[in-house]
Amino acid sequence: MKVLFIGGTGNISSAVSRLAVERGIDLYHLNRGRQSEIPAGISQLTGDIHQKESVAKLLEEHIWDAVVNWIAYSPSDVENDLSLFRGKTAQYIFISSASAYQKPLSYPIVTESTPLHNPWWEYSRNKIACEERLLRAYREEAFPVTIVRPSYTYDTVIPVAMGGFKEFNIIDRIRKGKKIIVHGDGTSLWTLTHADDFASGFLGLLGHQQTTGQAFHITSDEILTWDQIYQAVGEAAGRKPDIIHIPSDFICSVTDRWTGDLLGDKAHSVIFDNTKIKTLVPEYKAVIPFCKGIKRTLSWFDEKKERQCLNPETESLYEKVLAAYERRL
Repeated sequence: MKVLFIGGTGNISSAVSRLAVERGIDLYHLNRGRQSEIPAGISQLTGDIHQKESVAKLLEEHIWDAVVNWIAYSPSDVENDLSLFRGKTAQYIFISSASAYQKPLSYPIVTESTPLHNPWWEYSRNKIACEERLLRAYREEAFPVTIVRPSYTYDTVIPVAMGGFKEFNIIDRIRKGKKIIVHGDGTSLWTLTHADDFASGFLGLLGHQQTTGQAFHITSDEILTWDQIYQAVGEAAGRKPDIIHIPSDFICSVTDRWTGDLLGDKAHSVIFDNTKIKTLVPEYKAVIPFCKGIKRTLSWFDEKKERQCLNPETESLYEKVLAAYERRL
């Protein structure tokens, strides 16, 4: 298969790229070439996907079995892709987000038919709008779209609700014995998926005829409370976290920094039904438990000091929430 990844060097797409090369896929990356090293087995096309004319010229001689856009966030992004890839690919995969699912949920078990509705998070609403535009293109002109909705998927990011992802603040706080905020009472349920597990399910969708016009989420079946998640992060960091529980709506009343992440996503218990992906990709099974995966992630961060980004604004807002809550007690 000849496959184009738009992006391809991110937290999830890097893991998918590695496995794609291992499986013999003829993989191309289209990005701005800011990575110093291109992984072996990947052909690099250097360009900015938002510069449509120059990219069209760069791609004019290529026909693809599949195109995957890892970095499309707005309807204008997918409109651009429709112009570039009509008649040029047998499959177009849009990376959406499980945060697009109804918040709050009317039923806690999420399937691909769960309504899409998120009044709290513009990011999620834009993903919904992208999906709607692409499905209209499928209905009206048979554009070969497949939609994939990752949930919180990690490898080179720290998957917590506040002070993590590409920031190292949460680990720094744990290691220094500072207070760690866990939203709500810590008992709501969540699912975290290692990118290597996601990759095995995702690659099973490439070139699959029955995916056209369909949406899929790909997650682990491990269900954890947020207290369990932070305890596992603490164990990986080498120190038990000093947890304080603060209601999500109180956090968001102090600062809107985490409103989308919390009220639009992580404040709600979510259990994913992965029947659909397992039906089309029978070999898919998530095998990396979070307690092991997060240790791999922190080992990666600890390998190089420059990976340990501390955001002073995040730290200031974190302390602001703590101070406001302690005044209330």
